[in-house]
Amino acid sequence: MSPWVKRLLIANLAVWGLFALGILPRGAIEWLGFAVPTSFLRPWTAVTYMFVHVGFGHLFTNMLVLFFFGPPLENHWGSRFFLKFYLACGLGGAAFHLLLGSLIGPVPMIGASGAIFGLLLAFAMNWPDAKIYLYFLFPVPAKWFVGILGAFTLFATVQGGGGGVAHWAHLGGLVTGFLYLRFGERIGRGLKRGFFKEKPSHVRVERGGRAEAPRRERREPRPSSRRAGGVDGDALDEVDRILDKIRESGMDSLTPKERAFLDEMSRRYQKTTRTH
Repeated sequence: MSPWVKRLLIANLAVWGLFALGILPRGAIEWLGFAVPTSFLRPWTAVTYMFVHVGFGHLFTNMLVLFFFGPPLENHWGSRFFLKFYLACGLGGAAFHLLLGSLIGPVPMIGASGAIFGLLLAFAMNWPDAKIYLYFLFPVPAKWFVGILGAFTLFATVQGGGGGVAHWAHLGGLVTGFLYLRFGERIGRGLKRGFFKEKPSHVRVERGGRAEAPRRERREPRPSSRRAGGVDGDALDEVDRILDKIRESGMDSLTPKERAFLDEMSRRYQKTTRTH
């Protein structure tokens, strides 16, 4: 059991228990569930709705998927990325409900299904040929299982099928999960450059008992020609970027692609040192 999967399970079970025991009245759903007319007045509901389950069957299904598919993803990505992805998919479900939920009026949406559908998509993208046992009996490759699930969700959304199920929120979790994995890092870097640009500091610092202006480190531009060990300047610049990212956000912030790149650079470096 990975850390954040355990915490999410406990949080969802605890909220369900509060409703089941009557400690939280049914009227609290209006303050915790996400409803289109009141979403702008109660912005916290875009997050709290993910932790509210009234029926035990709904809770059991979502938590069963989280229990089986959450730990491999958290161990693969790291806890920080896993939690951000889980919440992003849940917020994507809320966004789709905001766009399409007006079809059913002011009925609050509750449940973690948007985030759960995002986890299923992520599992299929990372391990497409892994077997998912449908009804615990029939092995189906993850890519086909999620593909069929996505097609059914899209069809139910287009048809406006309700039955008390917010299919558009499920679709929102799938779409958000795909966009986050494909373009999330690129979008994040763009936003960081746009909103958090580093400005030259003019603040004087104390050093050796006297005040002086901070010295700016000068990096020599790296040529794009080949370096020792077959590593070019662009690759070394990418290593610097990843190391800066580790200093700012820790190892958990690295994507699988960045981890693999660092491993490859480490192997090349060790090979070069042995050669020379």
